[in-house]
Amino acid sequence: MAEPSRTSEARRDAVFGRWVVFSPARSRRPTDLKSHSPTTNPSPSPGSAVADDALAPPKPACPFCAGRESECAPQIFRVPPDATAPWRIRVIQNLYPALRRDVEPPPSVLPEGEEAAPDGDEPGERAVRGFGFHDVVIETPRHDVRLWDLDAEGVRDVLLAYAERVRQLGEHPAVKYVQVFKNHGASAGASMAHSHSQMLGTPFVPPSVTTRLNCMKEIFDRSGNCSLCETRSKDILISETPNFSAIVPFAASYPFEIWIIPRQHISYFHEIDQDKAQDLGSLLKTMLQKLSKQLNDPPFNFMIHSAPFRLSSSCLPYTHWFLQIVPQLSTIGGFELGSGCYINPVFPEDAAKILRELDCSV
Repeated sequence: MAEPSRTSEARRDAVFGRWVVFSPARSRRPTDLKSHSPTTNPSPSPGSAVADDALAPPKPACPFCAGRESECAPQIFRVPPDATAPWRIRVIQNLYPALRRDVEPPPSVLPEGEEAAPDGDEPGERAVRGFGFHDVVIETPRHDVRLWDLDAEGVRDVLLAYAERVRQLGEHPAVKYVQVFKNHGASAGASMAHSHSQMLGTPFVPPSVTTRLNCMKEIFDRSGNCSLCETRSKDILISETPNFSAIVPFAASYPFEIWIIPRQHISYFHEIDQDKAQDLGSLLKTMLQKLSKQLNDPPFNFMIHSAPFRLSSSCLPYTHWFLQIVPQLSTIGGFELGSGCYINPVFPEDAAKILRELDCSV
């Protein structure tokens, strides 16, 4: 006998405060959901800031391959630091940055010793100079290797490179927030094939960060608990390690969206140590392998959501960093753009069960 169809349901997210409509009637069975445009290997564009991570031989114009370092923007640091040894990771300036480090920072810098509030800047229109930092992390010297093709130690070292560069940017008094992100596939915003990720250091706290902190503050004020520390349901759990849990969030905005959450309450990603980075690297590798296998190597984005720099100590009990992975399986339409609500055809419990049971060892 066929299982009865599930009825639609609306859920509110406890971290971003978004409403999501779950409508399984709008899709086939969850196990049939695949990317219709799996990652391909487009020719690199010289002004690109992002990369998809497809397996392919090096393109003649790829500046991220070993031996082509002189074609890149200036290097910030490399791993290992010994210039006589081959590099495994390079952190460089973006050749075509969205924000520029060589312009005068805006004047709205907090006085030394003053801590930031979670609600961001004053409301109303405002324009400031386009100061900021836009950096690239080249994750491997090989053009034919994706992030999840690296071993756990290799992914760990990429994460530690993120953390080191975020710490460096946090020392600049005008940088209020750093967004670390990775794009994979053309429809996820990528246009170069060599595996790399990026970060932008901004002189303002982005509005989605302010919304996230305010939403988590409301819940903390009401319950005394951090929203992410309370995420314990086994129905949405995919996998866990001693330090991290991988879940499909209760009100996932996107089908097969994954959050990787530190099990210990930690506000800042850049405080991660080597052991926790090893643990996270292993779990992140597994989650990306599962998405690739289950969803036909879909385009995706991942983002690290951390706390703004110099956040008031009173805000730390409800701020909790996490890593969000979003497979790009559907197109955002007018309802989503107009309402800020999302329609997801796959219930989180179903997506979590499929990913939990998927074996990537073969």
